[in-house]
Amino acid sequence: MDTRIQFRVDEETKRLAQQMAESQGRTISDACRDLTEQLADQQRKVTSHDIWLTEQVNQAFAKLEAGKSVFIEHEQAKSIMAERKAKIRNRN
Repeated sequence: MDTRIQFRVDEETKRLAQQMAESQGRTISDACRDLTEQLADQQRKVTSHDIWLTEQVNQAFAKLEAGKSVFIEHEQAKSIMAERKAKIRNRN
């Protein structure tokens, strides 16, 4: 089911927007629809990432509560990260 979106802009803005859309072979409705779809796609990505991040955090807490977590010293963590970064840089 399609939904209708309405909003108001001044006449000059509408005229210029129509002029630009027509120069691209589109209508202003097409341009507004494309923008709305792009915004919705961006929100889907944000929502998907938020869900993934929540799952990761929950898994980490479950691992901690189960006593399966391994803690390392700060300097060791810095060293591990430096090695990982070096490997990534050397791939190019």
